[in-house]
Amino acid sequence: MAYVVTAACSGCKYTDCVVVCPCECFREGDQMLYIDPEECIDCDACRTECPVDAIYYEDDVPDQLREYIQLNAEMAAKTPPITERKAPLK
Repeated sequence: MAYVVTAACSGCKYTDCVVVCPCECFREGDQMLYIDPEECIDCDACRTECPVDAIYYEDDVPDQLREYIQLNAEMAAKTPPITERKAPLK
C-alpha cells in the first residue's frame, strides 16, 4: 500500500508534503504532484502536511477519487522526482 495524491492538488501543487518525505517518493507533474507507490514507505508524514487535504492512504481514498490510485502509479513512472520546496501554482 502507499499514499495517494488526489484531485485537490491539481492546480495548486503545494510542496509542503515533499520536504517531509523521508524516502523521496514524490514526483512532479505540470499541474500536481504524484506519489510513487513503489517508493512510498507509508510513514504518514506527507498527509498531515498537505494544506489542501489531497493525500490519502490508499485504503482510505474516497470512492469518487479511486482513479487517482492508478494515476499516481502511472504518472510516477513518467514524471521527475521532486525533493525541494517550490512556490505553489495558486
